[in-house]
Amino acid sequence: MHDIRAIRDNPAAFDAALARRGLEPRAEEILALDQARRGAISQSETAKAAQNAASKQVGAARARGDEAEFERLRALVAEKKSEIAALEEEARKGDARVREILETLPNQPLADVPDGADENDNVELKRWGSPRDFDFTPVEHYQIKGVAPNMDFATAAKLSGSRFVVLRGAVARVHRALAQFMTDLHVDEHGLSEVNSPVLVRDEAMYGTGQLPKFGEDSYQTTNGWWLIPTSEVTLTNFAAGEILDGATLPLRFCAHTLCFRSEAGSAGKDTTGMLRQHQFEKVEMVSLTRPEDSLAEHERMTRCAETVLERLGLPYRTIVLCTGDIGFGAQKTHDIEVWLPGQGAYREISSVSVCGDFQARRMNARFRPEDGAKPEFLHTLNGSGVAVGRCLIAVMENGQREDGGVDLPEALHPYLGGRTAIDRHGALV
Repeated sequence: MHDIRAIRDNPAAFDAALARRGLEPRAEEILALDQARRGAISQSETAKAAQNAASKQVGAARARGDEAEFERLRALVAEKKSEIAALEEEARKGDARVREILETLPNQPLADVPDGADENDNVELKRWGSPRDFDFTPVEHYQIKGVAPNMDFATAAKLSGSRFVVLRGAVARVHRALAQFMTDLHVDEHGLSEVNSPVLVRDEAMYGTGQLPKFGEDSYQTTNGWWLIPTSEVTLTNFAAGEILDGATLPLRFCAHTLCFRSEAGSAGKDTTGMLRQHQFEKVEMVSLTRPEDSLAEHERMTRCAETVLERLGLPYRTIVLCTGDIGFGAQKTHDIEVWLPGQGAYREISSVSVCGDFQARRMNARFRPEDGAKPEFLHTLNGSGVAVGRCLIAVMENGQREDGGVDLPEALHPYLGGRTAIDRHGALV
Protein backbone atom coordinates (compact mmCIF):
# COMPACT_ATOMS: atom_id res chain seq x y z
CA MET A 1 0.00 0.00 0.00
CA HIS A 2 1.24 3.47 -0.85
CA ASP A 3 1.48 6.36 1.60
CA ILE A 4 -1.01 9.03 0.50
CA ARG A 5 1.11 11.68 2.24
CA ALA A 6 4.08 10.81 0.05
CA ILE A 7 1.90 11.20 -3.05
CA ARG A 8 0.73 14.63 -1.82
CA ASP A 9 4.30 15.70 -1.15
CA ASN A 10 5.72 14.55 -4.51
CA PRO A 11 3.12 13.48 -7.08
CA ALA A 12 5.65 13.69 -9.91
CA ALA A 13 7.89 11.10 -8.23
CA PHE A 14 4.91 8.79 -7.73
CA ASP A 15 3.94 8.99 -11.40
CA ALA A 16 7.57 8.53 -12.44
CA ALA A 17 7.72 5.29 -10.42
CA LEU A 18 4.53 4.05 -12.10
CA ALA A 19 5.97 4.94 -15.50
CA ARG A 20 9.04 2.80 -14.77
CA ARG A 21 6.61 -0.11 -14.38
CA GLY A 22 4.91 0.75 -17.67
CA LEU A 23 1.81 2.23 -16.02
CA GLU A 24 -0.10 5.44 -16.69
CA PRO A 25 0.06 8.42 -14.28
CA ARG A 26 -2.46 8.25 -11.41
CA ALA A 27 -1.37 10.97 -8.98
CA GLU A 28 -3.74 13.65 -10.33
CA GLU A 29 -6.75 11.34 -10.08
CA ILE A 30 -5.80 10.14 -6.61
CA LEU A 31 -5.13 13.63 -5.27
CA ALA A 32 -8.41 14.97 -6.67
CA LEU A 33 -10.30 12.23 -4.83
CA ASP A 34 -8.22 12.83 -1.73
CA GLN A 35 -8.89 16.57 -1.82
CA ALA A 36 -12.63 16.01 -2.20
CA ARG A 37 -12.55 13.54 0.70
CA ARG A 38 -10.65 15.95 2.91
CA GLY A 39 -13.01 18.76 1.90
CA ALA A 40 -16.01 16.68 2.93
CA ILE A 41 -14.37 15.97 6.28
CA SER A 42 -13.67 19.69 6.83
CA GLN A 43 -17.23 20.66 5.92
CA SER A 44 -18.55 17.95 8.21
CA GLU A 45 -16.51 19.32 11.10
CA THR A 46 -17.83 22.85 10.41
CA ALA A 47 -21.39 21.51 10.32
CA LYS A 48 -20.85 19.66 13.59
CA ALA A 49 -19.65 22.89 15.23
CA ALA A 50 -22.77 24.71 14.01
CA GLN A 51 -24.97 21.83 15.18
CA ASN A 52 -23.38 21.85 18.63
CA ALA A 53 -23.77 25.63 18.96
CA ALA A 54 -27.43 25.48 17.92
CA SER A 55 -28.08 22.57 20.29
CA LYS A 56 -26.81 24.62 23.22
CA GLN A 57 -29.12 27.52 22.30
CA VAL A 58 -32.27 25.42 21.86
CA GLY A 59 -32.85 24.99 25.60
CA ALA A 60 -32.22 28.66 26.31
CA ALA A 61 -34.76 29.76 23.68
CA ARG A 62 -37.33 27.38 25.10
CA ALA A 63 -36.67 28.61 28.64
CA ARG A 64 -37.27 32.23 27.75
CA GLY A 65 -40.44 31.38 25.83
CA ASP A 66 -39.14 32.32 22.39
CA GLU A 67 -41.00 29.66 20.43
CA ALA A 68 -40.01 31.07 17.03
CA GLU A 69 -36.33 30.96 17.89
CA PHE A 70 -36.78 27.53 19.46
CA GLU A 71 -38.32 26.13 16.28
CA ARG A 72 -35.68 27.78 14.09
CA LEU A 73 -32.84 26.32 16.13
CA ARG A 74 -34.44 22.89 16.32
CA ALA A 75 -34.85 22.86 12.53
CA LEU A 76 -31.21 23.98 12.17
CA VAL A 77 -30.02 21.11 14.37
CA ALA A 78 -31.99 18.60 12.25
CA GLU A 79 -30.69 20.17 9.04
CA LYS A 80 -27.08 19.98 10.24
CA LYS A 81 -27.58 16.38 11.32
CA SER A 82 -28.64 15.43 7.81
CA GLU A 83 -25.84 17.49 6.30
CA ILE A 84 -23.25 15.84 8.53
CA ALA A 85 -24.49 12.36 7.62
CA ALA A 86 -24.29 13.16 3.90
CA LEU A 87 -20.79 14.64 4.21
CA GLU A 88 -19.55 11.71 6.28
CA GLU A 89 -20.90 9.29 3.67
CA GLU A 90 -19.20 11.32 0.94
CA ALA A 91 -15.91 11.18 2.87
CA ARG A 92 -16.32 7.45 3.47
CA LYS A 93 -16.91 6.77 -0.22
CA GLY A 94 -13.98 8.99 -1.16
CA ASP A 95 -11.71 7.18 1.27
CA ALA A 96 -12.84 3.80 -0.08
CA ARG A 97 -12.21 4.91 -3.66
CA VAL A 98 -8.71 6.19 -2.86
CA ARG A 99 -7.92 2.95 -1.06
CA GLU A 100 -9.37 0.91 -3.92
CA ILE A 101 -6.94 2.57 -6.34
CA LEU A 102 -3.91 2.44 -4.05
CA GLU A 103 -4.35 -1.24 -3.18
CA THR A 104 -4.18 -2.23 -6.86
CA LEU A 105 -1.05 -0.22 -7.72
CA PRO A 106 2.33 -1.98 -7.43
CA ASN A 107 5.21 -1.03 -5.20
CA GLN A 108 7.72 1.58 -6.39
CA PRO A 109 11.00 0.10 -7.68
CA LEU A 110 14.22 1.20 -6.04
CA ALA A 111 16.48 3.56 -7.98
CA ASP A 112 19.06 0.85 -8.75
CA VAL A 113 16.53 -1.55 -10.28
CA PRO A 114 17.25 -1.67 -14.03
CA ASP A 115 14.57 -0.30 -16.33
CA GLY A 116 13.07 -2.78 -18.76
CA ALA A 117 9.91 -4.18 -20.29
CA ASP A 118 10.12 -7.87 -19.45
CA GLU A 119 12.41 -10.78 -18.47
CA ASN A 120 14.63 -10.12 -21.47
CA ASP A 121 15.81 -6.92 -19.78
CA ASN A 122 16.85 -8.55 -16.49
CA VAL A 123 20.52 -8.13 -15.57
CA GLU A 124 22.84 -10.95 -14.57
CA LEU A 125 24.80 -10.29 -11.38
CA LYS A 126 26.89 -13.44 -10.99
CA ARG A 127 27.36 -17.06 -11.93
CA TRP A 128 28.54 -19.91 -9.75
CA GLY A 129 29.74 -23.30 -10.94
CA SER A 130 30.21 -24.58 -14.44
CA PRO A 131 27.62 -26.70 -16.25
CA ARG A 132 28.82 -30.28 -16.43
CA ASP A 133 30.25 -31.62 -19.68
CA PHE A 134 28.32 -34.84 -20.40
CA ASP A 135 29.77 -37.55 -22.61
CA PHE A 136 26.18 -38.40 -23.57
CA THR A 137 23.11 -36.31 -24.34
CA PRO A 138 21.43 -35.40 -21.03
CA VAL A 139 17.67 -35.74 -20.79
CA GLU A 140 15.01 -34.00 -18.72
CA HIS A 141 14.19 -35.22 -15.22
CA TYR A 142 11.09 -37.23 -16.14
CA GLN A 143 13.01 -39.04 -18.91
CA ILE A 144 15.80 -40.40 -16.69
CA LYS A 145 15.42 -44.19 -16.48
CA GLY A 146 16.00 -44.44 -12.74
CA VAL A 147 13.65 -41.52 -12.03
CA ALA A 148 10.73 -42.11 -14.40
CA PRO A 149 9.17 -45.11 -12.55
CA ASN A 150 8.99 -43.10 -9.33
CA MET A 151 7.67 -39.85 -10.85
CA ASP A 152 4.08 -40.84 -11.63
CA PHE A 153 2.08 -38.28 -13.58
CA ALA A 154 -0.55 -40.74 -14.78
CA THR A 155 -1.77 -41.66 -11.30
CA ALA A 156 -1.67 -37.99 -10.27
CA ALA A 157 -3.81 -37.08 -13.29
CA LYS A 158 -6.31 -39.78 -12.33
CA LEU A 159 -6.48 -38.42 -8.79
CA SER A 160 -6.30 -34.68 -9.38
CA GLY A 161 -5.87 -33.73 -13.04
CA SER A 162 -2.98 -32.11 -14.86
CA ARG A 163 -0.02 -30.43 -13.17
CA PHE A 164 0.17 -32.82 -10.25
CA VAL A 165 2.64 -35.62 -9.59
CA VAL A 166 2.92 -38.65 -7.32
CA LEU A 167 6.47 -39.25 -6.13
CA ARG A 168 7.40 -42.75 -5.01
CA GLY A 169 10.28 -44.65 -3.50
CA ALA A 170 13.74 -43.20 -3.93
CA VAL A 171 12.53 -40.02 -5.62
CA ALA A 172 10.10 -39.27 -2.78
CA ARG A 173 12.91 -39.93 -0.29
CA VAL A 174 15.28 -37.53 -2.04
CA HIS A 175 12.54 -34.89 -2.22
CA ARG A 176 12.02 -35.17 1.54
CA ALA A 177 15.78 -35.12 2.15
CA LEU A 178 16.12 -31.90 0.20
CA ALA A 179 13.49 -30.14 2.32
CA GLN A 180 15.15 -31.34 5.53
CA PHE A 181 18.60 -30.31 4.31
CA MET A 182 17.43 -26.80 3.38
CA THR A 183 15.57 -26.27 6.65
CA ASP A 184 18.50 -27.48 8.73
CA LEU A 185 20.91 -25.23 6.82
CA HIS A 186 18.76 -22.14 7.34
CA VAL A 187 18.14 -22.86 11.02
CA ASP A 188 21.56 -24.15 12.08
CA GLU A 189 23.83 -21.93 9.98
CA HIS A 190 21.76 -18.96 8.82
CA GLY A 191 20.01 -18.25 12.11
CA LEU A 192 16.41 -18.45 10.91
CA SER A 193 13.67 -19.53 13.30
CA GLU A 194 11.81 -22.63 12.07
CA VAL A 195 8.03 -22.36 11.87
CA ASN A 196 5.27 -24.85 11.12
CA SER A 197 2.41 -22.65 9.92
CA PRO A 198 -1.11 -23.20 8.50
CA VAL A 199 -1.70 -23.53 4.77
CA LEU A 200 -5.26 -22.17 5.06
CA VAL A 201 -5.63 -18.45 5.74
CA ARG A 202 -8.25 -15.69 5.90
CA ASP A 203 -8.82 -12.94 3.35
CA GLU A 204 -6.96 -10.48 5.58
CA ALA A 205 -3.73 -12.48 5.42
CA MET A 206 -3.82 -12.70 1.62
CA TYR A 207 -4.61 -8.98 1.42
CA GLY A 208 -1.73 -8.10 3.74
CA THR A 209 0.93 -9.58 1.46
CA GLY A 210 -0.71 -8.33 -1.74
CA GLN A 211 -2.37 -11.46 -3.16
CA LEU A 212 -5.77 -9.79 -2.78
CA PRO A 213 -7.68 -8.13 -4.26
CA LYS A 214 -5.81 -8.08 -7.57
CA PHE A 215 -4.46 -11.62 -7.82
CA GLY A 216 -7.22 -13.79 -6.37
CA GLU A 217 -7.45 -15.84 -9.55
CA ASP A 218 -3.88 -17.06 -9.02
CA SER A 219 -4.85 -18.88 -5.80
CA TYR A 220 -7.41 -21.41 -4.61
CA GLN A 221 -10.25 -20.57 -2.23
CA THR A 222 -12.26 -23.12 -0.25
CA THR A 223 -16.05 -23.12 -0.18
CA ASN A 224 -16.03 -21.71 3.36
CA GLY A 225 -13.79 -18.77 2.48
CA TRP A 226 -10.28 -19.86 3.42
CA TRP A 227 -7.44 -19.51 0.93
CA LEU A 228 -4.77 -22.12 0.24
CA ILE A 229 -1.47 -20.30 0.54
CA PRO A 230 0.60 -19.75 -2.63
CA THR A 231 3.65 -19.50 -0.36
CA SER A 232 4.27 -19.35 3.39
CA GLU A 233 5.34 -15.74 2.86
CA VAL A 234 1.64 -15.12 3.53
CA THR A 235 1.61 -16.69 6.98
CA LEU A 236 5.10 -15.72 8.13
CA THR A 237 4.82 -12.04 7.15
CA ASN A 238 1.37 -11.74 8.71
CA PHE A 239 2.79 -12.69 12.11
CA ALA A 240 3.34 -8.92 12.46
CA ALA A 241 -0.10 -7.86 11.23
CA GLY A 242 -1.72 -5.35 13.58
CA GLU A 243 1.26 -5.52 15.95
CA ILE A 244 3.71 -2.98 17.31
CA LEU A 245 6.98 -4.86 17.74
CA ASP A 246 9.83 -3.93 20.02
CA GLY A 247 12.55 -2.51 17.78
CA ALA A 248 15.18 -4.26 19.89
CA THR A 249 13.86 -7.64 18.68
CA LEU A 250 14.44 -6.85 15.00
CA PRO A 251 15.34 -8.37 12.66
CA LEU A 252 13.00 -11.33 12.98
CA ARG A 253 13.96 -14.14 10.60
CA PHE A 254 11.69 -17.09 9.89
CA CYS A 255 11.67 -20.12 7.64
CA ALA A 256 8.98 -22.70 6.98
CA HIS A 257 8.71 -25.82 4.84
CA THR A 258 5.14 -26.00 3.57
CA LEU A 259 2.90 -27.16 0.82
CA CYS A 260 2.04 -24.32 -1.57
CA PHE A 261 -0.81 -24.02 -4.06
CA ARG A 262 -1.14 -21.97 -7.23
CA SER A 263 -3.77 -22.07 -9.93
CA GLU A 264 -1.15 -21.03 -12.53
CA ALA A 265 -3.74 -18.72 -14.10
CA GLY A 266 -2.32 -17.27 -17.29
CA SER A 267 0.37 -19.93 -17.71
CA ALA A 268 -1.48 -22.17 -20.15
CA GLY A 269 0.97 -24.01 -22.38
CA LYS A 270 4.01 -23.27 -20.19
CA ASP A 271 6.05 -26.20 -18.87
CA THR A 272 3.25 -28.71 -19.33
CA THR A 273 5.57 -31.71 -19.22
CA GLY A 274 7.40 -32.84 -16.11
CA MET A 275 7.04 -31.28 -12.66
CA LEU A 276 8.55 -27.85 -13.24
CA ARG A 277 5.21 -26.01 -12.94
CA GLN A 278 2.69 -27.65 -10.60
CA HIS A 279 -0.55 -26.64 -8.87
CA GLN A 280 0.72 -28.18 -5.60
CA PHE A 281 4.38 -27.98 -4.62
CA GLU A 282 6.67 -27.50 -1.64
CA LYS A 283 9.00 -24.69 -0.69
CA VAL A 284 11.27 -23.75 2.14
CA GLU A 285 10.39 -20.06 2.48
CA MET A 286 12.38 -17.34 4.22
CA VAL A 287 10.83 -14.15 5.66
CA SER A 288 12.54 -11.27 7.46
CA LEU A 289 11.02 -8.34 9.35
CA THR A 290 13.49 -5.48 9.74
CA ARG A 291 14.04 -1.84 10.55
CA PRO A 292 13.90 0.31 7.38
CA GLU A 293 17.62 1.13 7.48
CA ASP A 294 18.53 -2.57 7.55
CA SER A 295 16.34 -3.97 4.78
CA LEU A 296 18.74 -3.62 1.84
CA ALA A 297 21.54 -5.39 3.69
CA GLU A 298 19.04 -8.06 4.71
CA HIS A 299 18.09 -8.53 1.07
CA GLU A 300 21.69 -9.33 0.20
CA ARG A 301 21.97 -11.67 3.20
CA MET A 302 18.82 -13.59 2.22
CA THR A 303 20.05 -13.91 -1.36
CA ARG A 304 23.26 -15.50 -0.05
CA CYS A 305 21.21 -17.91 2.09
CA ALA A 306 19.43 -19.19 -1.01
CA GLU A 307 22.62 -19.32 -3.08
CA THR A 308 24.32 -21.34 -0.36
CA VAL A 309 21.70 -24.09 -0.71
CA LEU A 310 22.66 -24.59 -4.35
CA GLU A 311 26.38 -24.33 -3.68
CA ARG A 312 26.22 -27.03 -1.01
CA LEU A 313 24.39 -29.25 -3.51
CA GLY A 314 26.95 -28.50 -6.24
CA LEU A 315 24.31 -27.08 -8.59
CA PRO A 316 25.46 -24.39 -11.05
CA TYR A 317 23.36 -21.24 -10.91
CA ARG A 318 23.19 -17.61 -11.87
CA THR A 319 21.76 -14.68 -9.92
CA ILE A 320 19.94 -11.89 -11.73
CA VAL A 321 18.26 -8.66 -10.70
CA LEU A 322 14.80 -8.27 -12.18
CA CYS A 323 14.03 -5.19 -14.26
CA THR A 324 11.10 -2.85 -13.58
CA GLY A 325 8.90 -4.71 -16.05
CA ASP A 326 9.43 -8.10 -14.40
CA ILE A 327 9.43 -7.52 -10.63
CA GLY A 328 6.43 -8.67 -8.64
CA PHE A 329 3.56 -6.51 -7.44
CA GLY A 330 4.79 -6.02 -3.87
CA ALA A 331 8.54 -5.84 -4.50
CA GLN A 332 10.88 -2.87 -4.53
CA LYS A 333 13.72 -5.04 -5.80
CA THR A 334 14.07 -8.75 -6.57
CA HIS A 335 16.96 -11.15 -7.08
CA ASP A 336 16.08 -14.31 -8.96
CA ILE A 337 18.36 -17.33 -8.69
CA GLU A 338 18.25 -19.63 -11.68
CA VAL A 339 19.63 -23.16 -11.52
CA TRP A 340 21.18 -24.94 -14.51
CA LEU A 341 19.02 -27.72 -15.97
CA PRO A 342 21.09 -29.72 -18.48
CA GLY A 343 18.02 -31.53 -19.80
CA GLN A 344 16.67 -28.19 -21.01
CA GLY A 345 20.08 -26.65 -21.62
CA ALA A 346 18.91 -23.54 -19.74
CA TYR A 347 18.91 -21.75 -16.41
CA ARG A 348 15.48 -21.82 -14.73
CA GLU A 349 14.21 -19.94 -11.70
CA ILE A 350 14.50 -21.78 -8.39
CA SER A 351 14.39 -18.86 -5.94
CA SER A 352 13.08 -15.31 -5.90
CA VAL A 353 14.21 -13.00 -3.07
CA SER A 354 12.45 -9.64 -2.68
CA VAL A 355 12.62 -6.59 -0.47
CA CYS A 356 9.20 -4.94 -0.13
CA GLY A 357 9.99 -1.88 2.01
CA ASP A 358 6.94 -0.81 4.03
CA PHE A 359 4.49 -1.71 1.21
CA GLN A 360 3.14 -4.86 2.87
CA ALA A 361 3.50 -3.43 6.38
CA ARG A 362 1.11 -0.59 5.52
CA ARG A 363 -1.46 -3.05 4.19
CA MET A 364 -1.32 -5.11 7.39
CA ASN A 365 -0.54 -2.26 9.81
CA ALA A 366 2.69 -3.92 10.99
CA ARG A 367 4.82 -1.51 12.99
CA PHE A 368 7.70 -1.37 15.45
CA ARG A 369 8.73 1.05 18.17
CA PRO A 370 12.35 2.15 17.57
CA GLU A 371 12.91 2.80 21.28
CA ASP A 372 10.92 3.27 24.48
CA GLY A 373 8.52 6.17 24.16
CA ALA A 374 9.16 6.66 20.44
CA LYS A 375 6.37 6.86 17.88
CA PRO A 376 5.72 3.54 16.08
CA GLU A 377 6.99 3.22 12.51
CA PHE A 378 6.15 0.79 9.73
CA LEU A 379 8.67 -2.05 9.53
CA HIS A 380 10.13 -3.45 6.32
CA THR A 381 9.34 -6.96 5.04
CA LEU A 382 11.37 -9.33 2.88
CA ASN A 383 10.68 -12.78 1.51
CA GLY A 384 12.50 -15.39 -0.54
CA SER A 385 12.51 -19.04 -1.52
CA GLY A 386 15.18 -20.98 0.22
CA VAL A 387 14.50 -22.84 -2.18
CA ALA A 388 11.66 -24.46 -4.18
CA VAL A 389 11.92 -28.14 -3.24
CA GLY A 390 10.45 -29.66 -6.40
CA ARG A 391 12.60 -27.58 -8.72
CA CYS A 392 15.63 -28.44 -6.65
CA LEU A 393 14.75 -32.12 -7.04
CA ILE A 394 14.63 -31.61 -10.81
CA ALA A 395 18.05 -29.94 -10.76
CA VAL A 396 19.60 -32.69 -8.63
CA MET A 397 18.27 -35.40 -10.92
CA GLU A 398 19.28 -33.72 -14.16
CA ASN A 399 22.74 -32.61 -13.05
CA GLY A 400 23.52 -35.97 -11.43
CA GLN A 401 22.22 -38.23 -14.22
CA ARG A 402 24.41 -41.02 -15.58
CA GLU A 403 24.42 -42.58 -19.01
CA ASP A 404 23.04 -45.85 -17.61
CA GLY A 405 19.95 -44.03 -16.29
CA GLY A 406 21.06 -43.77 -12.67
CA VAL A 407 21.63 -40.57 -10.69
CA ASP A 408 24.57 -39.62 -8.49
CA LEU A 409 23.30 -37.61 -5.53
CA PRO A 410 25.00 -34.61 -3.86
CA GLU A 411 27.21 -35.37 -0.89
CA ALA A 412 25.23 -32.94 1.29
CA LEU A 413 22.22 -35.28 1.04
CA HIS A 414 24.00 -38.50 1.96
CA PRO A 415 23.42 -38.16 5.74
CA TYR A 416 19.68 -37.67 5.05
CA LEU A 417 19.58 -40.83 2.94
CA GLY A 418 21.12 -43.25 5.40
CA GLY A 419 24.51 -42.96 3.73
CA ARG A 420 23.22 -43.94 0.29
CA THR A 421 24.73 -41.94 -2.54
CA ALA A 422 22.80 -42.67 -5.73
CA ILE A 423 19.63 -43.86 -7.42
CA ASP A 424 20.39 -46.82 -9.70
CA ARG A 425 18.98 -47.33 -13.18
CA HIS A 426 16.12 -49.37 -11.71
CA GLY A 427 15.02 -46.57 -9.36
CA ALA A 428 16.45 -47.86 -6.08
CA LEU A 429 18.54 -45.93 -3.57
CA VAL A 430 22.03 -47.44 -3.34
